[in-house]
Amino acid sequence: MTAPTTLAARAARGTLTEGRSTAELKDLVFQVGAELELAPAEDIIEWAVATFGSRFCVTSSMGDAVLAHVASKVAPGVDVVFLDTGYHFVETIGTRDAVAATMPVNLLTITPVQSVAEQDAQYGKDLYKTDPDLCCKLRKVEPLATSLAGYDAWATGLRRAETHNRVIAPVVGWDEKKQKVKVSPLARWTDEEIEQYILENGVLVNPLQYDGYPSIGCWPCTSRVAPGEDSRSGRWAGQNKTECGIHQ
Repeated sequence: MTAPTTLAARAARGTLTEGRSTAELKDLVFQVGAELELAPAEDIIEWAVATFGSRFCVTSSMGDAVLAHVASKVAPGVDVVFLDTGYHFVETIGTRDAVAATMPVNLLTITPVQSVAEQDAQYGKDLYKTDPDLCCKLRKVEPLATSLAGYDAWATGLRRAETHNRVIAPVVGWDEKKQKVKVSPLARWTDEEIEQYILENGVLVNPLQYDGYPSIGCWPCTSRVAPGEDSRSGRWAGQNKTECGIHQ
């Protein structure tokens, strides 16, 4: 199993070098955002790697390994960051381990500051029930923000077809909260294009995708979706919540 990685460990390997200023990063987004809007995913990642080098990473929730696969073809050895919340399905952890074992990527597993037991002790058992927003903040939003400290740009698997909240997601944009360039190489891909890429390239897929879970998060907050329903309707079902906060 892949061992969790800390910022200190990466710093010791000499990967945390000084990056561009915020103004320079914003200028880059302004200059290339429209130009790359219709570019193939491979070209978008190639631009990001050429522009940011080791200060660019790919993030993956391991619903599938499409983004990691595309990135590995363009930039073998690229950092792929996986956030282990402590609440993942075993199938998700298994997909992560399979990606680490079979793809030429540097898979980094990031963990929250507190274990689930430590969080329960401080905030009460099952915080995901009593305050799901705080649980997401502690186990997803804050750990990811910390893990991205050594990068100027990060790639996500976010797609416009997933939900109406994401229909305007830019291919290359500015993440104001994280103060980083946010790259979404698959933003324009349809569900059919994802499926076709998986079939043509034999890409790893989380087994839960074939068991009624088109969008996979932490097991307490993810349920099956009936055929024809919005792919993310199984996330925080029955609650007035549609996002964990990472993409807000």
